[in-house]
Amino acid sequence: MTSTPQRPVNLLVMCLLSLAIGTIGGLGAWLFRLLIGVLHNLFFLGEWSLSYDANAHTAANPWGAGIILVPVIGALMVAWLVKTFAPEAKGHGVPEVIDAIHYKRGIIRPIVAVIKSLASAICIGSGGSVGREGPIIQIGSAFGATLGEIINVPARQQVTLVAAGAAAGIAATFNAPLGGVVFAIELLLISINVRTLLPVALATITATYIGRALLGVYPAFNIEPLQVNQFELNSPGMLLLLIPFGVVMGLASVAFIKGIYWTEDQFEKMPGGDLVRHASGMLVAGILFYIMWRSTGRYYLEGIGYASIMDVLTRELTNPAFLLLLCVLKLFVTFLTLGSGGSGGVFSPALFMGATLGSAFAHFANQMLPGVEIDPVTFALAGMAAGVGASTGAMITAAVMLQEMTDDNNVMMPIIVTTIVACTVRKLLCPASIYTLKLLRRGRIVPEGLQAALDDARHVEDVMEKNYQIVAEHAAIGPYAGVTIQAHEGQVVRVFHPFGTGEIQSSASPDKGETFVRLGPKTPLVEAMREMQQAEASCAVVFSHADSDRVDDIAGVITWRELGVYLTRWSELL
Repeated sequence: MTSTPQRPVNLLVMCLLSLAIGTIGGLGAWLFRLLIGVLHNLFFLGEWSLSYDANAHTAANPWGAGIILVPVIGALMVAWLVKTFAPEAKGHGVPEVIDAIHYKRGIIRPIVAVIKSLASAICIGSGGSVGREGPIIQIGSAFGATLGEIINVPARQQVTLVAAGAAAGIAATFNAPLGGVVFAIELLLISINVRTLLPVALATITATYIGRALLGVYPAFNIEPLQVNQFELNSPGMLLLLIPFGVVMGLASVAFIKGIYWTEDQFEKMPGGDLVRHASGMLVAGILFYIMWRSTGRYYLEGIGYASIMDVLTRELTNPAFLLLLCVLKLFVTFLTLGSGGSGGVFSPALFMGATLGSAFAHFANQMLPGVEIDPVTFALAGMAAGVGASTGAMITAAVMLQEMTDDNNVMMPIIVTTIVACTVRKLLCPASIYTLKLLRRGRIVPEGLQAALDDARHVEDVMEKNYQIVAEHAAIGPYAGVTIQAHEGQVVRVFHPFGTGEIQSSASPDKGETFVRLGPKTPLVEAMREMQQAEASCAVVFSHADSDRVDDIAGVITWRELGVYLTRWSELL
C-alpha cells in the first residue's frame, strides 16, 4: 500500500486500465468455469475432462456410497487454503469487496484472487451449494485493486477500478453486461458520474465480449420466451397473484439471510477448528446428496444448481410438494456450505430458491383457482429475480440480469411486481441485506444502494455535535453526558466520552483518554467513517482547520453514536 498517492490520472488512462480489467474479467470467468469443470469431473466421475455443462445433471458416479465423502474431501482442502493463505476468501466474497471500498481505500491483496479461485472452484466442484458470481467478483476486484496500486492512483479512482473489476466479473459470468454495470451502481460505487461509469461500462463490455467469444453467445437460461398475452388487461388475475407471491419471496429471503448467519454462529461454537467445522458440515451435505441420488437418480442439491433450475424452467419438475422439498433442502445445504466455512457466491442459491418456490406457488394456485391459468415458469422467473433482489438489496440488478439471462423482455412485468414486494417485506423484517449484515456483524457501517453517493456529498459539519466540555489537563473527569476534552495551554491533549470503550468517572487515569482523530468540517462523511475505523477511534474532534489542535478552533465532535443515528435517519428517507 503506497503512502503518498499521486494526483488523479486522466479519464483516458482510467479507460485503458478498465480495458485491461475487462480482459482479465472475461478470461477469469472462462478459466474459473474450466477449473470448476475439471474438479467436478474428478470429484464426481473420477475422470479428467474439461467438458462440463452446469445446466445438465451430473451422470452416475463410480463411488457408490463413497460419494458422501466427496464434499468432505473438498471441505478439508478449502478450509486449509483459506486459513493458511487468505481468510478473506471465506464466504461469499462481495462483503469483502464492499468492505475494501468503504474502509480500506479499495485495497485488496492479490493473493485473495488466487485463493478465492481455488477455494471456490474446489467448493463448487466437490458439491458445495454456492454460486460462481461471488468468486469472480472478488477475482475481478482484486485485479482492479492491484492495478490501481501499481499505477498509484488516489483512493476514489482505486475504488472505481475495484468496482469495474467486480462489474466485469459478474457481466462475464452471467453474460449480462447491463447487469454488471447496474450491480456496480447499486452496491459498489460511492459516486456516480461519467468519471466512474465510463470505466465500469468499458470493463463490462470488454469482459462480456471475451466471455461470449469463449463461452458462447447464448443466455444463461436458454428457454422459450414467455407468452405476452398472459399479461393482457383482460386477464389481471396472474398479476394480482404476484403480490402475495412477492410476500412469500420476501419471507423466504429473510430466512435465507438469517439462516446463513445463524448456522455460521453455531459452527463457530463447535470445537476442533476450521477444518473440523467445514468437514462436518459438508459430511451432512454429502449424506443428503447420496439420499437424493438413491431416491431420485439425481443429485439436485449439489453445486450451483442450474440443472435443477432448468428442470423447473422447462417444466420437467411439476410436483409442488417436491419443489418445496427441493427449496428447503437446497437452502439447508447452502447454510451448511457457507456457515461451516465454504467459499462461493449467494446468487445461485437465491435463484434456485426463487425458481422452486415460484413454480410451487403457481401449481398450488392452479389447483385452488383453476380458471386463472397461472404459468409456473412466469412465477419461477419472477421468484428468481425476487430472491436475488431481496436477499442482496440489488433490486434493479436482479431485474435487469434476469432479463439478460433469459433474453426475454416479457419477464419484466412479473419480475418488477414480485421483486418490489419481496424487497419491501425483507427490508421491514430484516433491514440489512445478506451483504451488509456480514459487515454490520463486524461493526462496519456501510451505506446501502445509491445512498453511497448521497453520503459522499455530506460533510462532518452536517452531523457533528457541539455537546462537549473543555477542562484543564489534570482536572478530574466526572460524569457528563457529552465529550470531555482536556486542554493544556489552549491545545487539545486528551478526549474522554461515555460512548467509547472506557467509563468516565472521577478516578479516571489522567494519562489515558479515548483514541480520536482530527477532522476538518468539510471532510466527507464517508471519509470520516473510514478514518475513524482505520484509527480504531471512538470519536473525532472537528477543527475549523483540519491541521489544528487548538481549543479555539474546535467546531464540534463526532462519535459513532452520532454517525449511527444519522445513517439510520437517512436510510429511513430512502
